[in-house]
Amino acid sequence: MPPPANDIPAATPPAPPADLNDSTLYLNRELSQLQFNIRVLDQALDEGMPLLERLKFLLIFSRNLDEFFEIRVAGLKSQIAFNHELLGSDGMMPGRVLAAISEVAHREIERQYAILNERILPRLAEQGLAIVRRNHWTARQKQWVRSYFRQEVAPLITPIGLDPTHPFPLLVNKSLNFIVQLDGPDAFGRNSGLAIVPAPRVLPRVIRMPDNVCEGGENYALLSSIVHAHTDDFFPGMKVLGCYQFRLTRNADLSIDPEDVEDLALALRGELSSRRFGDAVRLEVADNCPRALSDYLLERFGLTQAEMYEVNGPVNLARLFGMVGQLRRPELEYQPFTPSLPKALKKSEDLFQAIAKQDVLLLHPYESFSPVVDLLRQAAKDPSVLTIKQTLYRSGADSEIVDALVEAARAGKEVTVVVELRARFDEESNLTLAARLQQAGAVVIYGVVGVKTHAKLMLIQRREGRELVRYAHLGTGNYHTANARLYTDYSLLTSDQVLCEDVHKLFSHLTGMGKVLPMKKLLHAPFTLKKALLELIAAETAHAQAGRPAQIIVKINALTDAKMIRALYKASMAGVKIDLIVRGMCCLRPGVPGVSHNIRVRSVIGRFLEHSRVYWFANGGEPRVYLASADLMERNLDRRVETGFPLEGKKLQQRVRRELDLYLADNTSASVLQPDGQYLRLQPSGSQVARNAQGQLLEKLCGPGAAV
Repeated sequence: MPPPANDIPAATPPAPPADLNDSTLYLNRELSQLQFNIRVLDQALDEGMPLLERLKFLLIFSRNLDEFFEIRVAGLKSQIAFNHELLGSDGMMPGRVLAAISEVAHREIERQYAILNERILPRLAEQGLAIVRRNHWTARQKQWVRSYFRQEVAPLITPIGLDPTHPFPLLVNKSLNFIVQLDGPDAFGRNSGLAIVPAPRVLPRVIRMPDNVCEGGENYALLSSIVHAHTDDFFPGMKVLGCYQFRLTRNADLSIDPEDVEDLALALRGELSSRRFGDAVRLEVADNCPRALSDYLLERFGLTQAEMYEVNGPVNLARLFGMVGQLRRPELEYQPFTPSLPKALKKSEDLFQAIAKQDVLLLHPYESFSPVVDLLRQAAKDPSVLTIKQTLYRSGADSEIVDALVEAARAGKEVTVVVELRARFDEESNLTLAARLQQAGAVVIYGVVGVKTHAKLMLIQRREGRELVRYAHLGTGNYHTANARLYTDYSLLTSDQVLCEDVHKLFSHLTGMGKVLPMKKLLHAPFTLKKALLELIAAETAHAQAGRPAQIIVKINALTDAKMIRALYKASMAGVKIDLIVRGMCCLRPGVPGVSHNIRVRSVIGRFLEHSRVYWFANGGEPRVYLASADLMERNLDRRVETGFPLEGKKLQQRVRRELDLYLADNTSASVLQPDGQYLRLQPSGSQVARNAQGQLLEKLCGPGAAV
């Protein structure tokens, strides 16, 4: 007999579906970017790293933070100023984000100077590299500094007294300045008590003192110390009560309305000068500056106490790169290595012939970028080559790539170059290279107004017998030969005619007009890339729901797009195992029970800047792999021209998977994102073998000993 009704165990009600729009499931974009910069700063504490490399990471932190304030903080302040506050998926209003940024940035900047003063500089001095503070100058050094000041510095400085006829000057973004407190009237009876001394931007910030005035080693003086020590010279007959360095950071984002622009290059040239004088966003002052003077500066710039940073050292730390560049101390830097060439290219003098036989995949900087440049050079000289088409985002006006394109145009090839003028902070360089290409006879296109062209593509058309054969290069990184030695990126050299036809169609989109042309292999934003990636994630989700093994591995620079995050959450909830290798910003919150419990997020920071984008899907045992120029960000997927190109053939797919596995096993340079948004730096424990992905790739691709 069935049990009485009241004895039947009640069925457990199903858990309510998670609300994937819940703001607590998302991390704030700006605060995540700040966390990335903190991970960069942490490298300066790594005792296993060469000393000068630790200093470089500390300076990179400064440079990154400058851009963070110039762009991200400036953007938040603009939203508030224009009453156009945007609420992100995380639900944080701009004012709240700015308050959180201020709290974190103040703490980390104070830590940065403590690392510099207490760890890096003393260790450098032990190695015979000393930045000598002015209160430690010897008599001979003071004499030399005095002479240097009179000959090189004083003639270039224009002190500005502050009075009704000399209003506060308009200071250039990130320039070094001094506020000087004075006592007594000048020759005209003026007695405002304040003056501004701008440091000459043309002078180095760190100057090496000659050996004959030092007692061994390499000794340097800071320009700020030299100016400070001789402030009296600018105000004869007056008493200098104090001199304090400061630096102002301004909004450096360019604002161009595409609907009001007839000539983008002309409009951009006009905007570049305004970048130096945008709205104030941050004030850095010496930590011994009296409160009255710092308050005065804050009032002049319209800033609050929360936007002022008191620093114990030079206010412009990034300029110390000038000193690092002069040093020749290889024992204090990473050991140099020689990038390798794959077997397919080693014995081939004809790159077209080698690529016609098989696709060639390169992983920079471990494998040389020279085949990409050499292919272009060979094309420039080859009478069978008829046309060359190329996109340029960042390359440098004097790069080998541009040299080869100029040579090709002068040789009579039909050369078309899509130059993205609006590559942030490279605009001026791109204007220069565009003019250079045009003078050589190349057709230069500035892409699509309002949509940045970020895709990395080269297409060469060559007459072979009676046929026109195409060769292409597709990459995850820029055509910048210097960056190719510092950034990790993939390059694919191919003669796959279907893929090359897709590349040809994309160039037609960029240079001409018309509806979207269907493509067979190439994914491209803003049209098909996002949709295809969402479909690939959905297919993996379906595999998991059907009880089949399902896995996704993604390696990118940033993850902020809410639609992509929701798709990954749904996949995780269905049981898909997801590994995300995200170097920088990540707005996805991993490890949330019932939502992202199947998602792991790690960031790898090391000798090289991780820049490659890889999308790997298990696909029921037949993996699908795409390399891309795009990160999972709204701007990349919705407002840029980007490409995702398939990696076909098991050999190449397996190679990329093995390389991804190295990053997933890294326990020395990887940090794992925690549910609270903080990152935990991994360390080998117990009997674990220390694993470093970049070191293993150096050993594997460049030979034994390359990673030492």
